[in-house]
Amino acid sequence: MEMKTAVVPTAKGKNTLKPDGGFGRFFLPGPTEVAEEVMEAQMRPMIGHRGAGAKLLMENLQEGLKDAFRTERQVFVSTSSATGLMEAAVRNGVKRKALSLVNGGFSSRFADIVESCGFEVERMEVPWGRVFDPQAVRDRLKRGGVDAVTLVHSETSTGALNPLAEIAMGIHEFDDVTILVDSVTGVGGTEVQADAWKLDFVLTGSQKALALPPGLSFGVASERMMARSRAARNKGVYFDLITFSKNQDRMMTPTTPALSVMYALEVQLERIKEEGLEARWARHSAMRKQCCEWVDAMRERRGVNVSVLAPEGHRSPTVTTIRMPEGMSSIPVVAGVKERGFVIGGGYGKIRDTTFRIGHMGDHTVAGQEAVLEVLGEVLAS
Repeated sequence: MEMKTAVVPTAKGKNTLKPDGGFGRFFLPGPTEVAEEVMEAQMRPMIGHRGAGAKLLMENLQEGLKDAFRTERQVFVSTSSATGLMEAAVRNGVKRKALSLVNGGFSSRFADIVESCGFEVERMEVPWGRVFDPQAVRDRLKRGGVDAVTLVHSETSTGALNPLAEIAMGIHEFDDVTILVDSVTGVGGTEVQADAWKLDFVLTGSQKALALPPGLSFGVASERMMARSRAARNKGVYFDLITFSKNQDRMMTPTTPALSVMYALEVQLERIKEEGLEARWARHSAMRKQCCEWVDAMRERRGVNVSVLAPEGHRSPTVTTIRMPEGMSSIPVVAGVKERGFVIGGGYGKIRDTTFRIGHMGDHTVAGQEAVLEVLGEVLAS
């Protein structure tokens, strides 16, 4: 069957050939849509990953990656999904027992990784959609018994944004407790200050707010994290941060990297630089605001009792999770939107049937999001 195509302008004014209507119809909360020129960069020829060309490529990537994380430290480039660097965080950053802050599906998964790596884990939980009170975390740490804290900055399952800077500040009071952060839907879409907030390890994936194809993940480690890694035992080979660092000193990766995605990253980092990181954060915040206002309008003007799951003041700029009216399933809504040519995310985990998610991250815009919200309104009101 012949695929329908349409030519539409990209943000830079170039024409883009995309199936089923063009850029701006794919609002999954990761992987997100990728601009055509970024996709095309992957067509460059292969080079030796230990040669001068690969070293130059890595040098070019570091400046933009450091800005995205707001760090002066090395940014490790891993050919893995972000789950790989979550495991690296655990294997290198936990000594015996971690306190895992669980408020959704992916923070629960972080706790599962701790356990699967052979460490003890204590789950500190709040209802899905809520965020953690920094004082409550501090109070738990005062009782001792843990040497690391895992948390998810932007919880992709619920759209909740934990107060990372404040939580980190409290953890800093405990010299022997590392803070290990999944900011998979945070970095590139909302403020992250790896150095200023003294994050021991913070990671993200290529396919979320950075708007790249899947295949790479990126992480930044503090000196305290590296010291712990040097003392760690049974941490394996692939995710040993000491090996990452030694290779990074020579502008190399420990193993054969996904060169094609690195080419795409080089182009995308230039695009991000042109926009400006603060402007990118502001655009994501504007899309969040638009989503929340649309939810209010659906309820107040059209009588559809939907609601935003995360509390006001703690909503992620990159993904909004919307709760269905009591007794209604979200599955037909996601399917109805797809029939009209748009893709949104279904609910995740234990809230799969009662919520749906709009991924407004990467290169999406307020103007582009208006179209999917209009279609959503039609589906919900029908």
